[in-house]
Amino acid sequence: MILRYTRPEMGKLWDIETKYQKWLDVEIAACEAWAELGEIPKDALKAIKKKARFDIQRIDEIEKVVKHDVIAFLTSVAQNLGIESRFIHKGLTSSDILDTALALLLQDSADIIIKDIRELMDVLKSQAYKYENTPMMGRSHGVHAEPITFGLKFALWYEDMKRNLERIKKAKDVISVGKLSGAVGTFSNIPPAIEEKVCKKLGLRPEPVATQIVQRDRHAEYLTTLALIAASIEKIAVEIRHLQMSEVLEAEEPFMAGQKGSSAMPHKRNPVGCENLTGLARLVRANAMAALENIALWHERDISHSSIERVIIPDSSILVDYMLNRIKGILEGLYVYPKRMKENMARSYGLYTSQRVMLALIEKGLDRESAYSIVQKNAMKSWKAGIQFKKLLLKDKEVKRYLTAKDIMNIFDLKYYLKNVDYIFKRVFRLSK
Repeated sequence: MILRYTRPEMGKLWDIETKYQKWLDVEIAACEAWAELGEIPKDALKAIKKKARFDIQRIDEIEKVVKHDVIAFLTSVAQNLGIESRFIHKGLTSSDILDTALALLLQDSADIIIKDIRELMDVLKSQAYKYENTPMMGRSHGVHAEPITFGLKFALWYEDMKRNLERIKKAKDVISVGKLSGAVGTFSNIPPAIEEKVCKKLGLRPEPVATQIVQRDRHAEYLTTLALIAASIEKIAVEIRHLQMSEVLEAEEPFMAGQKGSSAMPHKRNPVGCENLTGLARLVRANAMAALENIALWHERDISHSSIERVIIPDSSILVDYMLNRIKGILEGLYVYPKRMKENMARSYGLYTSQRVMLALIEKGLDRESAYSIVQKNAMKSWKAGIQFKKLLLKDKEVKRYLTAKDIMNIFDLKYYLKNVDYIFKRVFRLSK
């Protein structure tokens, strides 16, 4: 299921071969920098660039013995290089390679997620305008409040994703740092010029001050950004799940030909896609919490963060890519039932006009407490007896002292509640890039 909605490039990005290739890219860039300083012969650099490669199976074999993945990788590369291998990893520590290569992976991952968000925003904008004037009941606490349009929900989600787009761009910038400053970040066996040259070549910035590692608040910012994106997707999914309830049924996620909803009940059309997304959002949030736990390490570095990151960084990146693409598909194919929306609006007997009735009475000179009391009395009677609110108002002597029948009828004009929808749309989409 994950593969169905995950971009192939995201899956490939986090496979073992890509990881080792990024490691090799950093090692070769370091050799190039050393050569520019005259510390590696040009012929040796040429040989390194031509022959440096790794063998995944061989790395696995070596790691079983040495119990160290970077050493196993370097040994595999050395076996393909010969004498020139003495220049590989010159003055570096493992985390110089690991963290710099991880920054490259996270940059690529962020670019994929940025593309996903932009595509989702296109769908949200299209659906917003499609349903801009489709009235439905707005709810607070799950209870009828005042009318909105279905398009406003999409406009709201578009605005959410606009913020997420800026967040992931910033997270990409924060994580785009490399580190080649040695065992405790003091450049004891490597000059700062190497770090500067390598980072520039790879499209990164040098970490201004490091220990043995790039500081983990950077990675935590990336993962908490993914958690916020996942939470926004969950927000949409939960809304659709409610709207698909049999008692509501104003919208419904796509149900494909041949799809079955239940092994026991053939009639079932369940919001399984949205439920799936709700669950995955919890997992991405948990991974973000683990990233926050990784910030505090012992002294210049311990290894407690490493095992966690091997899980949470690929998993969250892949999951958010999956989630963005899946919610996009759900929203593109969403079944929408405007007739049902109108029917549901009528279920509260026109009580959504209560605030406007109260304000009308106040405008006619009644104090707020008295106006509230009169309206509430009629509203509670309407709800309890199942009588149209308008009908009770037209018969109420106290109301009639202040409002004419025409005044009351005008209050129930639905257009009044939706008159500023276009203004909101202009504010959202005019400012979007």
